[in-house]
This record gives sequence, structure tokens and C-alpha cells, in this order.
Amino acid sequence: SLRIQLGRRGPLLEDEPSQAHLIELSSPVLSDAELESIVRSGDPRFFSHWIPVTWPAAEGRDGMEKRLDAVCAEAAQAVKLGATIIVLSDRETSAEEAPIPILLAVGAVHQHLIDEGVRGDVSIVVVSGEPRDAHDVACLIGFGASAVNPYLAIDRVIGLVADGQVDIDPVTAQENYRAALESGILKIMSKMGICTLSAYRGSELFEAIGLAEKVCRRAFRNAPRRLRGLGMAEIADLALARHASYVDGEPESGGFYKHRRGEDLHITGPKVVLDLQKSVRSGETDAWGRYLETINDRPPAVVRDLLTFVQREPVPIEEVEPAEHIMRRFTTAAMSLGALSQEAHEALAIAMNMIGARSNSGEGGEDPNRYGTKRNSAIKQVASGRFGVTPGYLSSAEELQIKMAQGSKPGEGGQLPGHKVTPQIARLRHTEPGVTLISPPPHHDIYSIEDLAQLIYDLKAFKPGARVSVKLVSEPGVGTIAVGVAKADADVITISGSEGGTGASPLVSVKHAGSPWELGIAEAHQVLVANDQRSSVVLETDGGLRTGRDVVVAALLGAERFGFGTLPLLAMGCKMVRQCHLNTCPVGIATQDLDLRAKFAGSADQVVILFQHLAEEVRHHLAALGARSIEEVVGRANLLRPADQSHPLSADLAGILVESTGRKTHEGYKTIPLSSLSLRLVADASNAIADGSKVELHYPVRNVDRSIGSRLAGAIAARHGDDGLPDGTIDVRLSGTAGQSLGAWLTPGVTLRLFGTANDYVGKGMGGGLITVSPKRRGGVPQAAGNAVLYGATGGSVFIAGKVGQRFAVRNSGARVVVEGCSDHGCEYMTGGTAIVLGEVGRNFAAGMTGGEAFIWDPDLRFKGKLSDTAPRARRPNDVELERIRSAIEDHARLTSSPIAEQILSEGLEDFW
Repeated sequence: SLRIQLGRRGPLLEDEPSQAHLIELSSPVLSDAELESIVRSGDPRFFSHWIPVTWPAAEGRDGMEKRLDAVCAEAAQAVKLGATIIVLSDRETSAEEAPIPILLAVGAVHQHLIDEGVRGDVSIVVVSGEPRDAHDVACLIGFGASAVNPYLAIDRVIGLVADGQVDIDPVTAQENYRAALESGILKIMSKMGICTLSAYRGSELFEAIGLAEKVCRRAFRNAPRRLRGLGMAEIADLALARHASYVDGEPESGGFYKHRRGEDLHITGPKVVLDLQKSVRSGETDAWGRYLETINDRPPAVVRDLLTFVQREPVPIEEVEPAEHIMRRFTTAAMSLGALSQEAHEALAIAMNMIGARSNSGEGGEDPNRYGTKRNSAIKQVASGRFGVTPGYLSSAEELQIKMAQGSKPGEGGQLPGHKVTPQIARLRHTEPGVTLISPPPHHDIYSIEDLAQLIYDLKAFKPGARVSVKLVSEPGVGTIAVGVAKADADVITISGSEGGTGASPLVSVKHAGSPWELGIAEAHQVLVANDQRSSVVLETDGGLRTGRDVVVAALLGAERFGFGTLPLLAMGCKMVRQCHLNTCPVGIATQDLDLRAKFAGSADQVVILFQHLAEEVRHHLAALGARSIEEVVGRANLLRPADQSHPLSADLAGILVESTGRKTHEGYKTIPLSSLSLRLVADASNAIADGSKVELHYPVRNVDRSIGSRLAGAIAARHGDDGLPDGTIDVRLSGTAGQSLGAWLTPGVTLRLFGTANDYVGKGMGGGLITVSPKRRGGVPQAAGNAVLYGATGGSVFIAGKVGQRFAVRNSGARVVVEGCSDHGCEYMTGGTAIVLGEVGRNFAAGMTGGEAFIWDPDLRFKGKLSDTAPRARRPNDVELERIRSAIEDHARLTSSPIAEQILSEGLEDFW
């Protein structure tokens, strides 16, 4: 909710009428008229005090901090005199008056009022020309503001209408602008797990990068800061320079989002792209040298630009490991088929297989025709949407990557616009063509480190010998998270930096979310070493690697593998027009349009040449450092030093330039002890797996028996892919209580009949087969299974004679299921399949459902009150649908002996929605 209240807050533990004297706003974004009504209300309970946050430009840099002191003092005094609303305004900006950066002013006043003990007596309203996008407004709220009037942006919107650039009326234009800001603020809040604006206000959930300690203590006290930098004087200089540009004439746009000659620096500018493409087309070393000269000829723009190598006795280049060995450490970052065209996606896979490296499929599946060929992606990603994750998909992998977050947009799931979801893409992802696909931020089977460990266990049970990697983002505290991931039996940890993103990420996220990989990889390496876990995992980093120097810096900070996303796309012809999400890529790389795909002129050979150049450059840097292999320098951060000791950030670089000893590279696979039942299943069914002969097996089961059926399914998928075996080939009968993930990624041909109850994740990701759960009945409807039943399933049937937990059939995209009641969030984001609930459902049912069908037995007429606001419209089923319901309930009664199913069949189907 974006509702927020203005006014004095009474004591938290007291209940008095004055606490209700508040102005409630439906949005923190104020129009000019709304601002006017607040400041001129005339109600003494809402007395407002207006404070200009400008200073005389003639006073120079020292005048800003002096004025900031006065603003803070004036705000505190106003509150003590009865003001309940403080308005901080830079509308007073003029040729003589320069504006204090509004976020600095808000943060400083917020902290000063806290120190004075009067913060609860007043609300802060901002009137500023600075905020333009959702991030700007979110920052102001996060550091203390309750409402924001972005007057200059509103004026510009009105101007666009007046100039004829926008063909709508001014009122609608302003409403659309406010709606866009509100949507962005809600998304930012949701990424941080916060539901109400009042909880987000003053939360300071930001990292301060490049600000001096004094500035942070004054205005951003609780924001983490690992790299300090600009002080008050430098900030004042920047503010004065910008003010001078306003006074001298209309300022340029600055090129913040797109490259503009002579404006803001973009590392991957047009000349960089041109020189890179010339180097991979010619294959000449001199051409690569010109690319390096171009990309390195820039002022410091990223953390690694502040570092240089320590001078050491070099070794002959002939003694350094060959480029072929170095290239095996390279991977392509996760870019899905759907985000990329088929031609580009396959070219990446072919190139990486040619050099013995690994390509990453990204989230979205892969054409089974590629499995086992040179076009197969070695790394298969398992993301929160589970799009395209089938038994055959998992079986084709050498490595399985669990994407917890993405460096360019942490807290957000993958996104594929509807115009890129062609019939081919929809088939691979088990969705409907033309429907936009947005993965949820969390994995619905991961809400703790133990849940992550379970998913790792499930994947290793299904595909023994495949590494499991976990993708994290660079952020403060990632080292502690990495230790937990290592202890959860992951083989590889990827630390993804904020420079990544192939163009589909929202601009606000690209520019304002995530942290540099240099900070994340250094922290992860150091904390893993300190906790004696470094030897148990391989560390990888990605997110903006562009040169061999970048690779060596990453290795010195602790990385052993190196991921590249944008760079290989540039090598294949990407022109950086930043239209990836529009399906209009002019070179056929990031589009599904057949005419544009025909223009794709890239090749796997170009990508191979790129990585050969990178590897040779790495060899020369290693030789200069006196090292003969990457292995020798991993974690040797003492071989780096600040390039310029006078740079404001240099003092804080010591925190990452720490040599962490005790590293021993982990190259193998962490084996996990599967339950004896899982192993017996495969052994007892070996003939059936090989020749399809039928077999019936009986076993007792206990709750420590996890992932039952997954190892069996993996063995079947390895031989038969997603087709599996003929129905009913292997009939397994279990009695007792099954542990987590019963039947995860089950394949066709396997029947699991459980006479008892099951824990969480029954049928997770199943692609076929049959699961039945028949608990003992002791009166009423039993709780038969736990949470996230059928999460991400793409096929098969499940019949459960009892209730199930939360997130039932979330992201189901092909399975048929009957249960007798479910808890909250049932059928969320279903894109296919059929779900039938013979009982009550919890709240938020069918949220975001875009495909498939759900039928609910509702004799007490309670269902519609549980339906989500974002669910499809509920209606009564037609005759054809009623026959499908009847058939499924008959199967349910036959397979589980359910008395509820028998009752419904005898009474009729009139109570279904």
C-alpha cells in the first residue's frame, strides 16, 4: 500500500484521540494542487513550515554546509513551536541561489530531528525539481520524507502535452506520470520485502557508495558503506557546477541513460563496440590492442579502475599456462532463448563447446533437439519461474544453476515481454503465446537456507555428477550468505555485479540496483576463507567483464571462473541500441521477429576469437605478475594496489586488498548421501528402465526419505528424455510418511502411490507420471501434504485425498491435480494444466494466473471471497468442462478411495466454479 499519513504521531504505547489527527494520502506523489491544499489547510493541527534548501552561490563551497546547518536548526525549532509538517523546497533556486542536493537535505533534517527527540512530531514533505523517476522518490522516502512534489517533472509533462509531443490531455498525462512513479515505488518496496509505505519511510535500505564518512553520519547514518569518497566540499562543488550550467543556458541531457557525445561516460561506447567487432572479425592481435587502448582510455568509472598491479619479477610468457586452459574457466552469463534469438543462443553454445567452456541456457528452457549436440548449453538454469525446467532439460546439463538473484536487477525475477513469446518460446516455456512472462522474485520452495539445501539435494538426486551452482548478487553481507550456500552443498557460487544486464532489465534497476562485483567477490572469498569453506566451492563472478585485465583483477580478488554476457553479444554484432525488450533488435540477436532474425550475421567463430584474445591478454598479465597460471593468483589481492592514492575512494580499498590464505581450489563434485530407498528404487527398476518391462515395487517410507523418485526419474530421463516410459511401467507403492520432494521431476511411466502423508514439494517440477497420496482418515479432511505441491510441474497427474499447504500448484504449467482443500496462494501464476479443489481454498487464490484451468467445489459459496484481485474472472463451468471435472473426480475416487469424491459424484457437480 502507498497510503501514508502526515502529521504528529503520538506516543506509541498510548491511545489518545489526538493520534487520529492525521492527513491520509493515497499516494506519496503530490500534485501541485495537493501540495497547495496541504500547506494552506488553515487547520492548526496541520501547521506547516516551509524551508528553502538553497544557498547563495556566491558563498562558494563552504556556504552549502553552513546553510544545511541552518536548515536543520530551523526545522527542529519549527517543530518545537508546533509545526507538524516540514516542507523542504528547492523552488527558490535562482541565478543567485544554488540548490542543496535534496536527498542530502532530507537525510540531514531527518537525522537531526531524531537527535533532537522530535522526529515523531512531524512529517517531511519534499518540493523539488530533482526527483524524476521512481528511484529518486524512493530514496527520498527511504531517508525520511513522507511525500514528494516533483514539480519540475510535472511541469515537463505538461510541457510535452503543450508542445504536441504527447497526444493526450494534460490531466491524463500527469495521472499517467504519477501512476508510473507509484508502480515503480511499489516494485522497489516489494524487492525489499516491504508492504506498506509507512514501513519503508526512513528505512534507509540503500548502500552508500562513494560518500565520505562525515556525509553518511550526517544524512545517511544507517546505510551500509564500504567505499567512501566525496565529502561536503566536493558535493558542493558538483552542485555549484550544475547550477552554473543552468544559469549559463539550458543544460544538456547528460547522457545518463544513453550515450551522447561529450556527455556522461559510457564504458561500452560506440568506438569501443566498433573496435571490439573489428578485432574479432580480423582475429588480429593488433586490432585487439586497439580495442584495449580505446576501452582503457577513460577516467575511473568502476572500482577496478582505481586499482593497479604491483610490480613483480616477470616470467617468460612461454611458461604461462596456454590459452586453451584459461578459456575453460570462461562461461557465458545466463541469457535465455526468448531474450535472445535462436540463432544467437545456439551460436553462444557452439562457441563455448568448441573451446571447452560452458554456456548458460538462462531461464526459459531449451529445444530438446539441441541436447547431446554441440548446440547444447552445458549450464542449465533453474530460476524462480521454472520456465522450461523439465526432466529432459535437467538431464542434459553438466551444471545446474539456481538463480537466486540477478546482478543488474536484484530482487526482481526474469522478464520476457509478450511480443517475444512466440509459439516456439511458449512451447518451450509451457505457457501461452503473447503473454508477458515475469518470474516471481523468490523461489516458492526457498524461504530459508535449509530450503535452498533441499533444492540442491533434489537436483543432485536427479542428476548425480552434475555440479550445482548458486547465483547471488554482490551486496553487503554476501560473504555470510556464501558461507551458508557452501554449507548447503553447492559446488559453485556466482557473485553477479551490477554492470551486467543485456538490455531487458528496467533502466531504474540497471542504473540504481546492485553493487560492483569487485566488492562482492572480495567479501565472499575472504569470508569463505575465514570460515574454512573456501576449498569447498568454486567462486565465479560476472557483470561487466570486458578485458583480460578485468579477469586477472577478479582472480586476484578471489574468482576462479569468469562469466561474460554483453561482450560475446557485441562480438556477434550487437550495436548497443538498447532495444532488447522491444523485439526490434536490428541485428537479429535479441529478437524473435523472423525478418530481423534473418539479419543475424554473427557466428560462433567470432565468439571463439573473442575468448582467445581475452585468454592471451590474461597470459600476458600473469607473466608480468610472475605467475604461471590463474590458479597461482586466485585470492592474491596483495598483488593489487590503489592506482592513485589521492583519489577519495583509495582509503577504503584496503578492505578488499587483503590476501586470504588457506584457499584450495575445489574442482570436483560434492557427493550427497541419498537415502537407501532412492538407491534401491533405481536398482530394483533397472530392467524396466532399460527395456520397459513392467514392475511393481513395495517399500515402507519415513520422513527422512527425501526426493523419493527423483533418482529414478533422472535415470529414466538420461535414457529416454522427456518422453520417459509407457504409462504404468514402474508402479511404486509406499506406506508411511514421505519426506520432502516426493516425486520431484517425475517422468512419464512412473507411478508413486503413497499410503500415508507427505511433506512439502510433492510433484515439484514433475514432467509426467502419476502420484497418489491416500492418508488414513480419522474424521474430517486430513492434512495430506505440505507446501508448494506441483511447483513448476509441466505434466503428469496427482491425486491427493486430503488438504495441502500454501502455494499449491504455483507455476503449474501442465499437470492435472485433484486435492481436497488448500491454503493460501493456491494456483498462483498458473500457465497450464488443470487443478481441481474439492474443498476450501485459502486467500489470494489464482493470483496472476494466465493459463490452464482451476475448478473449485464450493457448496458454502465462500470461494469468490478468496479469489485474488489479479485472478481471471470466476464463472460456472460449461457442460464440456463438467465432463472433465467428473472424469477427474472418478479417477480420484478410484485411485484414493476418497469419500469426498464419492459424495460429490453422488450429489452432482452444481457447486463448482
